[in-house]
Amino acid sequence: MRRLPPLGAVRAFEAAARHLHFTRAADELAVTQAAISHQVRLLEDWLGQPLFERRGRVLALTPAGAAYLAELTPALDRIATASTKARRPAQGPVRLTALPSLATRWLLPRLPAFQAAHPDIDLQLTTTADLWDGKDPRFDLGLRSGPGGWPGLTAALLATETLTPLCSPVLRQTLPTPCTPPDLLRLPLLHDTPKGNWNRWFAAAGYPDLPVPTGLNLSDSALALQAAADGQGIALGRLFLAAEDLRTGRLVMPCPDRRIANDYAYWLVWPPRHDRTPAIAAVRNWILQTAGAAPPPKEHPAER
Repeated sequence: MRRLPPLGAVRAFEAAARHLHFTRAADELAVTQAAISHQVRLLEDWLGQPLFERRGRVLALTPAGAAYLAELTPALDRIATASTKARRPAQGPVRLTALPSLATRWLLPRLPAFQAAHPDIDLQLTTTADLWDGKDPRFDLGLRSGPGGWPGLTAALLATETLTPLCSPVLRQTLPTPCTPPDLLRLPLLHDTPKGNWNRWFAAAGYPDLPVPTGLNLSDSALALQAAADGQGIALGRLFLAAEDLRTGRLVMPCPDRRIANDYAYWLVWPPRHDRTPAIAAVRNWILQTAGAAPPPKEHPAER
């Protein structure tokens, strides 16, 4: 049976001994200087003798420390080399293209969970508003918005989309409670693509003849949500993309009961030829499972 010292203390000592500096060792190992000092003392206690000595302001190794370092560094190098050889090689790359709004508002906050679950998959994300037809070999999967039914692609529904007015809590306080659709015209309306959704919303709310003023036009729905959160006006926001902002209270719904279904939905698409590629299948399944687990947006207390 091997009698080994605490391995964390061994790493701390080896780094400090190479640098002859506790702070530089702490930077290398991404810990505090106090943690390095504590680990070195722990190792010295285990060995029963000092490994460092102070010579004025200079840190030096004792003879025992120098001899120990000479044995440890090549041993740790051998462990690192053996571990690199034994580590499962990365799979992929898996190349995913996504709408900028869907990538920034939904996918990116969830990617750390994917990386933790699949550290061996090299996922490469590219954002573009252009629809991927599946023939471009630069990509393996696509996150798209549309009606579905793209020839040559398998399409899995991520989420249907619902639109409702969204604004910052500060702007909400300037509106009456309850808030009627005409009340919204007291504030600037933010427009995004596709055009005409505000007209559809007012018509569905019972005001088909209400003139809808022009305002700031934004090419991306994520930009509209950001502008609304910044207090620049009211966006006709997509609830799937705004779920986190609603949960944290950065955005609220001034007319929470007035919602319309969007003509487009969010889809994951891929060519059928990728069905049997394990890494691509893992990314695909994770995205679908994550979308299915996404909680529905809830009203913030300020909306009631």
